[in-house]
Amino acid sequence: MAKTFEEALIARLDDPLSTEEVQQFNIEKTDGDKRLVFGWANIAITADGEQVVDHQNDIIDPEDLEEAAYEYVLEFRDTGEEHIPSMRKKGSLVESVVFTKEKMKAMGIPEGIVPEGWWVGFKIHDDTAWEKVKDGTYKMFSIEGKANREPVEK
Repeated sequence: MAKTFEEALIARLDDPLSTEEVQQFNIEKTDGDKRLVFGWANIAITADGEQVVDHQNDIIDPEDLEEAAYEYVLEFRDTGEEHIPSMRKKGSLVESVVFTKEKMKAMGIPEGIVPEGWWVGFKIHDDTAWEKVKDGTYKMFSIEGKANREPVEK
């Protein structure tokens, strides 16, 4: 069942992300008539202020996430399947915003409501990929990129 953006945020607040468990960033909203899919591509800091550990046991600082999001929007803007080069161009980016503390303040969003993260939306052009979204095969977003890993002390 499709959720509104507000419902997706409330769901996240009811089930806050934790640094003690690996996180996946689920598809939060779909619009079947328009073949649109929305959700968090990545969350750097929860609404509660905790750093998030992602599916690969990585963390990303909000500043680095923002820079990566800008590069993606400027250079790529398409979506694929499972990070396989031959399965690219399955959909197009239609929405992208990186929520930072500064932007949320400018928008009038109080602290503790929205995580510091990257919200995306895609229009899925490929019939097979859209069926996988609809049947639940694809339930989350996964960003691909290159970075220099640096060990972090807990």
